[in-house]
Amino acid sequence: MRCFFFCNTLLKSFEMTNNDILKKLRVALMLRDDEIVDILALVDFRISKSEIGAFCRKEGHPKYKECGDQVLRNFLNGLVLHLRGPKEAPKDPKEVLNSPKKSTSKGPSKPRKSKFTGLGSVPYKNKKGPK
Repeated sequence: MRCFFFCNTLLKSFEMTNNDILKKLRVALMLRDDEIVDILALVDFRISKSEIGAFCRKEGHPKYKECGDQVLRNFLNGLVLHLRGPKEAPKDPKEVLNSPKKSTSKGPSKPRKSKFTGLGSVPYKNKKGPK
């Protein structure tokens, strides 16, 4: 009886929810929220980036939302189309995964200035003065 209880609790701790599956695929395939939205659009399923963010939050978070079966099913179908392409014009999934990601910036970015400018040529003044 004890073994049965232990095994059941052990199995329950390894159960994965739809949110877990979505999060693991997102990390494994290095997908951003906007790319997931684009993948879902391949199967005519509209969803916002904020909803994807809600699916990927921790379970106790106030903005956490459960990922339904329909969302996960459409994501998996869209992922197949994204990686393999349609039946008429199939692609090699390895090429899709290894291809460089599209840049989301609109143009060449300017080099950012550092927020910390340092002390520069200003000498450090001790408040108490020399001892």
